[in-house]
Amino acid sequence: MIRVNVLPRTIRDACVTSFLLVMVPLTYWFELFVVFPVFFKPWGLLYIIHIGLSLFLLFNIISNFFAIVFTDTSIRGRMISTKLDPEWRFCYSCESVAPPRSWHCSACDTCILKRDHHCMFTSCCIGHFNHRYFFMFIFYIFISLAYCLVYNTLYFWNLVEFRSWMTIVKLLFPLATLFIDNSLTQLSLFLYLLLTLSTILCGVLLYYHGDLMLKGKVNHERKSKDSKYNQGRKRNVTTVLGERWHLVWISPFIESKLPGDGINWTVTENHKTQ
Repeated sequence: MIRVNVLPRTIRDACVTSFLLVMVPLTYWFELFVVFPVFFKPWGLLYIIHIGLSLFLLFNIISNFFAIVFTDTSIRGRMISTKLDPEWRFCYSCESVAPPRSWHCSACDTCILKRDHHCMFTSCCIGHFNHRYFFMFIFYIFISLAYCLVYNTLYFWNLVEFRSWMTIVKLLFPLATLFIDNSLTQLSLFLYLLLTLSTILCGVLLYYHGDLMLKGKVNHERKSKDSKYNQGRKRNVTTVLGERWHLVWISPFIESKLPGDGINWTVTENHKTQ
C-alpha cells in the first residue's frame, strides 16, 4: 500500500527532513567537484570510477528514502480482526483493534504495524513494511559518510595551515567562525566537522538497529532480555529484509517478499508455555 499524505506533520519533522534533503546533494556536489579533483585527474579513469561509486551510493540513499516515505505500514485499510485476541488491544485514538507489536504514533495519527520508531529524517514511522528500506537507508548513509570522511580527512590535512591560535579556533568552532570568515576553507571545515559527527552518529544507529534486527526486536522491545518473537538470527533478518535478504543491498527495487503480514506473529515455544 502507498502512503498518500507524505508531507511532514510537525515543524520538527519538516526541519529535520529538509536538512537531510539539502545536505545529501550538497555533500555529493562538494565531494565530486571540490575534494575528488584534488586526488584524481578530472574525468580520468579513477575519477570516473569514483563518480560511478558515488552515484550508486546516492541512488540507494535517495531511492530507499522515498521507499520509506511512500510505503504505508499503518493499520489503515487492512483486514484486522474485530475481537480482542491475546496480545491484541483496542486503540481508542484509531477506534480500532490493534494487533501485537503495533503502537499508536501521535505524529502520524495512526497505529503502525510492528512499529519501531518515528523517524524525523523521513517524517514518518518505521514499521513492518518499510523497515527494510530504513535499515538499508542508514546502511548506505553510513557507508557514504565513512567514504567521504576518508578523503575529506586527507583533503583538510593538506588544506589547513597550523600557523596560529586562530587555526585552532576555526577547527573547534567552524560554524561560529563562518560568520566572520565565509571563505571556502572555513565552509569546508564546517562541513568536515558535520561529516565527522554524522558518521559517528550514523554508525551508532546502524549498530543499534542491526543488533535489534538480529535479536528479533523493535525499539519498544529493546529492554526485554529475550524477545518472544525471536526466531533465530537468519529468520529475524528475513522478517525485516525479506526472503531475498542477500540481494536487497543492490536496490530497493529488488523484490524481497516478507514472510509475515505484520498482523499475525509467531511466538517462540518457550514463551507459549508462560
